[in-house]
Amino acid sequence: MKKWHSRKFYIVPLLALLVMGAAFVCNLFFGAVDIPVSDVVAILCGDDASPVSWRLIVLDARLPQAVTAMLSGMSLATAGILLQTLFGNPLAGPEVFGINSGAGLGVAVVMLLMQGSFMAGSLTLGGYAAVLAGAFLGALLVIAIILALSTWVRSNISLLIAGLAISYLTSAVIALLNYFSTAEGVHSYLIWGMGSFSGVSRGMLPVYSLILLLILCVALLMAKPLNALLLGDAYAANLGVRTKRVRGLLLVLSGLITAVVTAFCGPIAFIGLAVPHFARLALKSGNHLFLLPTTMLLGGAVALLCNFVCQLPGDNGLIPLGAVTPLIGAPVILYVVLKEKGT
Repeated sequence: MKKWHSRKFYIVPLLALLVMGAAFVCNLFFGAVDIPVSDVVAILCGDDASPVSWRLIVLDARLPQAVTAMLSGMSLATAGILLQTLFGNPLAGPEVFGINSGAGLGVAVVMLLMQGSFMAGSLTLGGYAAVLAGAFLGALLVIAIILALSTWVRSNISLLIAGLAISYLTSAVIALLNYFSTAEGVHSYLIWGMGSFSGVSRGMLPVYSLILLLILCVALLMAKPLNALLLGDAYAANLGVRTKRVRGLLLVLSGLITAVVTAFCGPIAFIGLAVPHFARLALKSGNHLFLLPTTMLLGGAVALLCNFVCQLPGDNGLIPLGAVTPLIGAPVILYVVLKEKGT
């Protein structure tokens, strides 16, 4: 039993890595169009003998979409665990606290006020920069409000209700923007609002990947300060942790992750809330030296599995990503609420 307790910190991340790898492969080999496995392998190896349409599907659709899903899931899960540790709230997450909604409001301002100039899937680099800036400012605004409220409101449930209120408020503003926008603007925002990992083109994938990988590397370096915060601000300060600076950095990282993923992929709900709980249940530990990488790997695996489920209908169309991720998050919220009530 003791051997398993010590080995699970290495076995669980390894299993998560294997699941993520298997899900990544499934996303490459299966989709709405039936392409033989041998041809997919040949295309990935650079063979030009396969039909042009198949090469476009594998290299310009499936591969970028799989990489986007993996990095987005890893990043959103990381944002979730950062916020849960920061606020000491098991229900904290970008979507629950309204950070997703804030980012969505920023995107709505850019898309709808530009009267549909920024259509999903056809953004230039400048368009992506404008959408990303709007998403980041919106997310940062909500984070600042939540942080200010947390200094006065100590109840986790009260903070949760405040986050929901912010979400409703931003939704109302977005509805007004939709009302005064053109049909093209409303259509553009509607398509974006369904959520999809296909919004990152092959050309934009290096930029998207570089931004998120840099953020994930910085987040991994925060493992020890996060462990110190679990012991309380006073104890963390005695250990030499500059708590205000650390909290500010955690908020910026969470906001930046939410802004980048939301701007490129639309609002992706519940991955940031649910996955950290999966990691804690598997590890039965709050040590972020192991919890952070495990959460990242599980986040990538969950996002890839959700993306794979979205492709299942085949010729009947694709399931919107926003209809799949709540199926994961809703049971987790019920589990956490019942567990808190039981204790």
